[in-house]
Amino acid sequence: MSLEIYNLSHVFHHHMPEWPSTPSVNVIVDKFHAKDGIYQTRWDGIMHRCTHMDAPIHVTENTPCISSYPTWRLCGTGVAVSIPKGKWGVITPEDLENARPVIKEGDIVMINTGFHHKWADSDEYFAYGCGVSGAGAQWLVDKKVKCVGYGHQANDHPIATKLVDHGLGPSQPHLIEEYKQETGRDPKEDFPDWEPAHKTLMVKGGIPGIENVGGDLDKVTGKRCFFTAFPWRWTGGDGCIVRILAIVDPDQTFRFETGQ
Repeated sequence: MSLEIYNLSHVFHHHMPEWPSTPSVNVIVDKFHAKDGIYQTRWDGIMHRCTHMDAPIHVTENTPCISSYPTWRLCGTGVAVSIPKGKWGVITPEDLENARPVIKEGDIVMINTGFHHKWADSDEYFAYGCGVSGAGAQWLVDKKVKCVGYGHQANDHPIATKLVDHGLGPSQPHLIEEYKQETGRDPKEDFPDWEPAHKTLMVKGGIPGIENVGGDLDKVTGKRCFFTAFPWRWTGGDGCIVRILAIVDPDQTFRFETGQ
């Protein structure tokens, strides 16, 4: 058996980068060896941190929770594709159509934009990052993919979030003028809807969206792999931290058991 297994998740820890919202994640040591003879920690925070999967109920009321995703959506064959993007880059239907290996119906798709190399507590990664457009999300729904992971800050483009004038925003109003100065356009004209990729992909399509994919993503980019990404079986959960694995079998000697 010659399986090669790659980790596509960032490291979870107390000081990890976090999307600019509240609360942060705090890891507390409750017991330690010198005092208690055992080591035990607890953590406080939200599930939308590190490499994580969102549920429809995160963005739309009266929709399924994280445990409602059927297990067939969380493992299977698919592709890791390179779609490089820079500041405020948009992943379009054309990008997805031209990606190689070709994205097929039923695939799990991991998108490498290059931003996982910028993973840090910084505007460069979060406020100036990239995201898929609503039309790009619709392309993935129409293609009937199983699951999508993004090697950057979120499913949606940062200008389509509360960082600017959407929902509870703007939480970073300076981005509005910066966007106007850099592009010559109004951000509300280019991104009129609040998180359309989340709502199209997850609510309309029932497709899990994984944010902050990283780790060994470069090592499997351009390959067709077997992927797994299992969130907690958490009734009512709005999202969940996940560990993503990409598995390849160069010698083609491994087979699943028959179950007999």
